Order: sequence, then structure tokens, then C-alpha cells
Amino acid sequence: MIHPTAIVADSAVISDGVEVGPYTIIGDHVEIGAGTIVGSHVVINGPTRIGENNRIYQFASVGDDPQDKKYRNEDTRLEIGDRNTIREYCSISRGTVQDKGVTVLGDDNWIMAYVHIAHDCQVGNKTIMANNTTLAGHVHVDDWAIFAGFAGAHQFCHVGAHSFLGMYTGVNQDVPAYVMVFGLPGAPAGINSEGLKRRDFSKDQIRNIKNAYRIVYRNGLKLAEAIAEIDSLVNDQPELRIFLDSLTTSERGVVR
Repeated sequence: MIHPTAIVADSAVISDGVEVGPYTIIGDHVEIGAGTIVGSHVVINGPTRIGENNRIYQFASVGDDPQDKKYRNEDTRLEIGDRNTIREYCSISRGTVQDKGVTVLGDDNWIMAYVHIAHDCQVGNKTIMANNTTLAGHVHVDDWAIFAGFAGAHQFCHVGAHSFLGMYTGVNQDVPAYVMVFGLPGAPAGINSEGLKRRDFSKDQIRNIKNAYRIVYRNGLKLAEAIAEIDSLVNDQPELRIFLDSLTTSERGVVR
């Protein structure tokens, strides 16, 4: 299943059922899991581990050196999970020793054309990144987050679960779970209620999340006061836990 024009390093580990297209280069210390399809003219360098049943389209660059001027050829890596779609011209870099040394892309992510995921990013599961989304180094993206076209996150930002960044939106602070953000710089614009409906959140859960959003963004409270009020609701409304956690653990401050 490897095209005769592809170049595969001797140290690469290619599982059964992997397809590798014409003129693709698989470098040293690359592992590719069963059922993954790698298109033509793709370059995958290591150390990189790619799981099962991924689809990597033509001209993608996966696992190359981080775009960090401090990088000095240290042994860092990239880890990609299962069932991800990585479209044309995407670039995903390995980590740096200034962080954990690893860039991570989880499972079931939909990564559209020209997306860049920089060194040391930690991306969860079931995210969507539309064309030209850009993540700077050290960005964390939680499950189910959606980036519209040309959206981006500044280095070290944390983008919460079920959040939504609109087209051309740029953030330089953390985005709490469930929150929609639009503009440059990004400003909060309600919760991602449509996304929550599609993920089978109940009407009561969505109502509770909307109320928590109002506490933070509409009631004129200081952030510490809003956090205390939401904390009093979490035991009876557990869907607020990830919203509360994204507020209390923020190191860059949250968009507000």
C-alpha cells in the first residue's frame, strides 16, 4: 500500500493497512497506525506517532521542527491520535524543551486546509478548525471547540471545551468553556447554544449555562464575585464545572 515513488525511512514503523501516496516522505522515527491514509506529497518527520484510521491529505507537513528560534535540535515529538482528518497544506510542529517537549492532537479532530498547529499545542478531541486557523505555540484547546476560518489564538492561550471562535477572530486571553467569541481582539458574544443542542445537552442544561454566562458577563460583578456565585451552583448543575474550572485556572485572564 506504499506507492513506489514514496520514500520511507528504515526506522519508520508502518502498520498493516496504511496507504502512502506518491512522492510522500516518511522520515526517521515515525510510527503510523493501522488504517491511516497518507496522501501524495506529504512530509512526515519524527519523532512522530500517528494513531489509527487518520486521513492526511496532500501537501501536509507533519512533525517537522518547531518554528521557535530557541530550538536547537533537541529530541522532541508529536503525537496524533485516531480518526483525525488533516486536510491540504496543514502544518503541525513538534514540541520544544521549553515546554513538555510534545505537541498533541487527540482523536476525531477535523482540521481543514492551511491550518497551523504550532509547537507544544495540546489539542483535545472532536475539535473543528476551519481553513487557515492558526494556533501559536503552547496553546491548549479542549474538546469540541470550533474555530471558524482565519481564527487564531495567541501563544499560551487556553480555549475551553464547546467554545466557538468566529471567522477572523483573534484571542490573546483564555476563552472559557461554552463561550462564543467574535472580533479582533475577540470579545464574548453569548454561549455556543447551537453546538450544545447538537451534542444533546438538555434545555435545562443550556438554560443553566446561559445563566452562568450572565453571572460572569452581564451582572456587573467582579470576576472573583462571579466565580463564587457559580461555585455555589455547581453541585446541583454539574454541567457548570468545566465553565467554572476554565475561569479559576486561567493564567492569562479570560476574554471579558
